[in-house]
Amino acid sequence: MLARGAALAALDSEGAAHEGVAILLTDDAAVRELNARFRQKDAPTNVLSFPAPHNPERHLGDIALAFGVCQREAEEQGKPLAHHLMHLTVHGVLHLLGYDHIGDDEAEAMEGQERAVLAGLGVPDPYAAGQGRE
Repeated sequence: MLARGAALAALDSEGAAHEGVAILLTDDAAVRELNARFRQKDAPTNVLSFPAPHNPERHLGDIALAFGVCQREAEEQGKPLAHHLMHLTVHGVLHLLGYDHIGDDEAEAMEGQERAVLAGLGVPDPYAAGQGRE
């Protein structure tokens, strides 16, 4: 339910229709395999986004969250796991909507949008001092 609410809030923030988004909460090994297969990085990561090719069913794409990585990051950053999962879901949906964070300007725009969406959900700024980039 947390992921669904976060995904819908991110879609609403961009005026996007409530297109289909599949969200997979899985173990680190499964995300490591996906990361190796699609990004040639043989390590787990917190979230992966896979935009869908244009299709008539209006499926925006898929998001995979590595539960173990997310849990460890939340503990290390001293934040509730629920808040971290909501943040990463918003992050993943924004990637599906075309956001990126390769350059500083892109990262600033994406992080600003994440902050705005999360604030609407009652989640504190995930990039506040001492928490770093995720």
